Amino acid sequence: MQQGFHIRFSNISSITAFAAGKKLSLYHCRMKQTHSAGAIAMITLAALLFSLMDAGTKFLGALLPMVLILWSRYAIQTLVMAGTVIYNRGWKGFRTEHPRVQFLRGSMLIMLSILTFYSLKYLPLAEFTAIIMLSPILVTALTSRLSQRPLGLLRWLLILTAFAGTITVIRPGSALFDVVALLPLLATLVSAAYNLVTSRLAVLDNPHTTQFYTGLTGVALLSPLIALQAGGLYELGIRLEARNFLILLAIGLLGTVAHLLLVMAFRRTHPAALMPFTYTQIAFAALIGWIFFRHSPDFWAWIGMSVIAVASCLSAWLDMHESRRRVPK
Repeated sequence: MQQGFHIRFSNISSITAFAAGKKLSLYHCRMKQTHSAGAIAMITLAALLFSLMDAGTKFLGALLPMVLILWSRYAIQTLVMAGTVIYNRGWKGFRTEHPRVQFLRGSMLIMLSILTFYSLKYLPLAEFTAIIMLSPILVTALTSRLSQRPLGLLRWLLILTAFAGTITVIRPGSALFDVVALLPLLATLVSAAYNLVTSRLAVLDNPHTTQFYTGLTGVALLSPLIALQAGGLYELGIRLEARNFLILLAIGLLGTVAHLLLVMAFRRTHPAALMPFTYTQIAFAALIGWIFFRHSPDFWAWIGMSVIAVASCLSAWLDMHESRRRVPK
């Protein structure tokens, strides 16, 4: 259940214009470089946790209904984050000035979770991860559109190169190329929009508060489906093996911690500086896919995944370079 892991800014002014309707203060725009090492560690650990969460989702997806897996994941997040908010900030920690944006983020994450669930049922873990990594480049295109700035020739070349890498991964005519292969592409579009909303909340609300409302939104939207299937799910729960129950619990905990690390990392340093480290998730996914599912990407899949990673990292480098030129010293 990989969810919106890849947040980046194509430039400071375009994101802040979208996020708050006006430029954020220089304090928020210029992240302290002293926090970069901690942010890199957080983003790398988040990549590992997301890969493990996706592996657990792929495994349980063949055994349990989607609604049970997703509801459990968000219920666990809600409980964990409620305790965290109360411990760190008291009851006032539940206060948010942006309830509609919080609901929008949670709704997008539910949509992304559903697309991810069905994608992982039919696609290998590493290949799915590589395709979803297109999200950062799409964020660049969206933010340029919102700010009415032209992308430029080099940006367009990087976008086209990344899409060429995607086509190489799913290869028309190969076993992977099916209608199902369109699901991760759709998930990438949802992820890009989700990441723009997350970039807003990263500087406007406490990350613990954001994670609580994301989980609560998921529980609220999925609970009616749980109620409709209550009888069958109750019987299934009684017969649930201890191993599968632990995996279900782990999915919720892994997702909660990973998303919290994600938001905290982007509060510490410029997102573009973190982008190269997010692509460790492809390597983690390939390793975990081989260990648990005995699947290893073939030669052309590796080529395609490498092309996506390189094009996206170059785009991130351009983001950071442009931001340094725009922000006063």
